[in-house]
Amino acid sequence: MLSRLLDVKTKGDSRANASLSSKELKKIPDSQKKKLALMDLLFKTAVLAVPRTGDLLEARFLTRKGQNIFFDLGPFGTGIIFGREFINARDLIKKLKSGDAITAKVVEVEGEQGCVELSLREAKQDIVWQEARELMKKNTPLEFTITGANKGGLVVSWRGIQGFLPTSQLRNNHYPRVDGGDKGKILEELRKLVGQKLILTVITANSKEGKLIFSEKYAESEELKELVLKYKVGDTVEGVVTGVVDFGIFIKLDEGLEGLAHISELDWSLVNDPAELFSAGEKVKAKVIAVENGKVSLSIKALAPDPWQEIKDKYKKGDILEGEVLRFNPHGALVCMAKGVCGLVHISEFKSEKDMREKLTPGKKFPFQITLFDPLEHKLTFSFLSESVEEADNKKQT
Repeated sequence: MLSRLLDVKTKGDSRANASLSSKELKKIPDSQKKKLALMDLLFKTAVLAVPRTGDLLEARFLTRKGQNIFFDLGPFGTGIIFGREFINARDLIKKLKSGDAITAKVVEVEGEQGCVELSLREAKQDIVWQEARELMKKNTPLEFTITGANKGGLVVSWRGIQGFLPTSQLRNNHYPRVDGGDKGKILEELRKLVGQKLILTVITANSKEGKLIFSEKYAESEELKELVLKYKVGDTVEGVVTGVVDFGIFIKLDEGLEGLAHISELDWSLVNDPAELFSAGEKVKAKVIAVENGKVSLSIKALAPDPWQEIKDKYKKGDILEGEVLRFNPHGALVCMAKGVCGLVHISEFKSEKDMREKLTPGKKFPFQITLFDPLEHKLTFSFLSESVEEADNKKQT
């Protein structure tokens, strides 16, 4: 087909460029000369569009001959579907009648029998991916059915494409609340959502990598938006604990709306396991500390007196005291000088991590000197002292 199009272009150019003798020109009326000049210009500048591999075209069904399907492509001539593409497109073409239009993708510009080779299946997939990208761009919420679950999240099938809804992108009321984060139990909770319809938005649509990822967090219903607007930062709320997980607790505030109190907001003292302090069904009071993206963040410790402020005048930089080693971390050891007031003695205070672990024991008290104390910002650091508090105090005074 491409060669035929080029032939037409070449022939047109040769006609337009054909020279006329001066005698012949004199015999032509001026009005006709103007028409010839215009035709000459059109022939010289006209460029016939040629489809490219990957283009989507409108194809009108012409006829079927055996396992060859022919389509009218308008100015691009005739298109054909055959072989594997014929098998792949059987469901798409069995209902087509003469003249029916359908979108097709160009596979080969000059293919079988001089026709443009087409693919209906690839065109359908391209259209779906285009629609997915448009949904992502506009952040459009749609209802999707959950078709499967795995340890990482939920499987969503949409228009023949398999997508994924990560567990991290679930809203609070659907998040699997499992003590200890047991993956097997998390999968059990996720499977309960299979078959359900959720309102989701597309957050990734990459056709090259075949990635279609959804999120439930940003698909807020109007009712949820109105519920969230009821809460302001600084409000004190009361609710029921609906879930206890390793990173905090979920608290029901309204029908369909839960808030999250992160583990760092449960108590002024360090919390290792939220289940040691709270249980499902328990009534609690909390303070709203953030409202964003349809989520309400809560703090329980914010309603209790700040221990840092209670001792702000009792200690200062340079003071020597006994502090209790709470635990080790990659940066050193966490040391508490009062309930809820803890700071770090850096690992650089010791020859090595082994040396630190030999000199300090979690749960026991040791002498330290305060090197930074900022009660307002809740910042505290220590220096380890090898001698006793009395010896260090005497040395400091001398």
